Amino acid sequence: MNSEAAILELARSKGILRSCDLEPQGLSRAELARLVRSGKMIYLSRGLYTLPDKDVTEHSTLAEVAIKIPKSIFCLMTALYLHQLTTQSPHEIWIALANNARKPRMDYPPLKVMRFSEETLGYGVETRVIDGVVRIMITSLEKTIADCFKFRSTVGLDVAIEALHEAWRDKRINMDELWRCAVICRVSNVMRPYLESLP
Repeated sequence: MNSEAAILELARSKGILRSCDLEPQGLSRAELARLVRSGKMIYLSRGLYTLPDKDVTEHSTLAEVAIKIPKSIFCLMTALYLHQLTTQSPHEIWIALANNARKPRMDYPPLKVMRFSEETLGYGVETRVIDGVVRIMITSLEKTIADCFKFRSTVGLDVAIEALHEAWRDKRINMDELWRCAVICRVSNVMRPYLESLP
């Protein structure tokens, strides 16, 4: 298989190709640049490429973020959207990173980076596959609700309460797990009256 065919096959298998994926395969970035010039590959953003016939979905920008920032976890408003607890697609992609993680550099899409302690970052995280091949990390439904109460001054207390009520009404939450998340996020006292008032 020649290098052009190898790059195109790699792009097909990954969905979105990072330029740094080429070197371990013995493939050249110059060949990738030639494929972009000829229209056989498309430049998405710094270091990210895809095939021209790749379907653009509502999750394509999330896939780009997950590939560009592998340790990012989609949280808060983006997680609410992915859990279908809000119909509004946030204009920024909300990601959680460790307190000591370097600030990510991405031209597009706009990011809202939230800093989490190691304890809260590592708890209540699920893995999903979007666009058929890209694995992303997202806070669980219960953790997302607890996080909304923790960051209520940023997302708004009304958003946190609405998410709790919607998830409760649709019978989608495990109350024991929600309480564990509230304790880990240190918002159990804040959440207690709202939990006790649920019908």
